[in-house]
Amino acid sequence: MARVSVQEHDFDPGAELASLTDGRTDIGAAVSFVGLVRDIHGGDQVSALTLDHYPGMTERELEKIADEATKRWPLDDVRIVHRFGHMLPGERIVLVITLSAHRRAAFEACDFIMDFLKTRAPFWKREETAQGDHWVTAKASDDANADRWKTD
Repeated sequence: MARVSVQEHDFDPGAELASLTDGRTDIGAAVSFVGLVRDIHGGDQVSALTLDHYPGMTERELEKIADEATKRWPLDDVRIVHRFGHMLPGERIVLVITLSAHRRAAFEACDFIMDFLKTRAPFWKREETAQGDHWVTAKASDDANADRWKTD
């Protein structure tokens, strides 16, 4: 069910959504999230972002995250597109689309997937700033967001 793409080139969110929903009458909700490169982070002006990844391992981890979402919510489909490489502010980085018969499941699953993409997906970010290039470290707030989904 889940379709995962890790790619260097840009994507068209509208085309991706249409490819999942056109002609479908069994879904009541399609929720999408598009993440963009910001031009400021931690007070520094960002001129570019480079995302590195581990091919093969990255796709498998994204599939695991999507599979976990489909176990938790009644989803009809999931689409994740994540870019890697050199990107400029305003460019698209990630797309998550969740489809379900009901909006609550689609919203929650999309939120869950993004929280786990931020914390479990094997991507490494390097920002280019006037102060020099630096690797972006994990934020406690991202971990806290992911922790709310724990089902101990």
